[in-house]
Amino acid sequence: MSIDFSSVMRGQLEQRRDRVARAISSGGPDPQLTALLNEVDAALQRLESGTYGLCEVCHDTVEADRLISNPLERFCLDHLNAKERRALEDDLNLASQVQLGLLPDHGLRFDGWRFDYCYEPAGPVSGDYVDIVQTRETDIYFALGDVSGKGVAASMLMAKLHAVFRSLISLRLGVDQLIERAGRLFGESTLPGQYATLICGRASKDGEIHICNAGHPPALLIRGGRIEPISATGLPLGMFPDQKFSIDRVKLEAGDTLLLYTDGVLETLNNTGEEYGMPRLVHITTASRSMPADRLVASCLADVSTFREGSSRFDDITMMGIRRETG
Repeated sequence: MSIDFSSVMRGQLEQRRDRVARAISSGGPDPQLTALLNEVDAALQRLESGTYGLCEVCHDTVEADRLISNPLERFCLDHLNAKERRALEDDLNLASQVQLGLLPDHGLRFDGWRFDYCYEPAGPVSGDYVDIVQTRETDIYFALGDVSGKGVAASMLMAKLHAVFRSLISLRLGVDQLIERAGRLFGESTLPGQYATLICGRASKDGEIHICNAGHPPALLIRGGRIEPISATGLPLGMFPDQKFSIDRVKLEAGDTLLLYTDGVLETLNNTGEEYGMPRLVHITTASRSMPADRLVASCLADVSTFREGSSRFDDITMMGIRRETG
């Protein structure tokens, strides 16, 4: 366990101990609170001895996202009992439903724009983020991102990114200011080593898009039969609190499209261990360039699935197509 992660978990446990001890002091002895206090003390002792985060059955590492969710966890997934497994499955199913409820509608049309996307978690919950929001000023903000890690911890960061993004849109900020503030807010309460790549943009009714890319794979602009990448203009959110971003400005005419995607697309593996990669994505995007946004995204997703040839998926896949339908 890294020193940073260990110190963070120690802080979490000490805060819990203080709260439980105060509750016992103010309310008198309580068997449940006393048992909880003993559990916290035992976890702190494991930190001192260097065994914190190790499964008490197999001595393998307990999953980091489960320790973040429950610092008192003592067993890895392979050694949960039947009751604990059912409880975990119920929690994951509920988390999946909550996460799906955060997604925007499909097939959105605003002022000559058409938006669509696909969102395919590799497991019950996802660390990918996608959002589309129209403001009262008729601008449309869009975002697509990927938080570090996997599982429940990643899905919690995704929900946090969603909340940060939604809270800032109403401030009528420029895209660069929006992503800079989002980076500060996101980084203030994440653990060391946690970060998020993000593309954030604003589409106006005149066909212009302002876009910032925080360490994310390049967006692909399909214009005049050519594919133009729009690369990152800054580092991922959460790495540095005061980093600045620059804006790329692009004007889309009728029939032009912008394609966004997460790295799960490029890093998809087939049965021989070969990566899907950027050249294949550019090829299928070029072949599908005349399609509307929903069919473009579906065509790219089908090509990735064909390439994978039934091999296991290890990462979430999200894509968004933004097409200018009128000039």
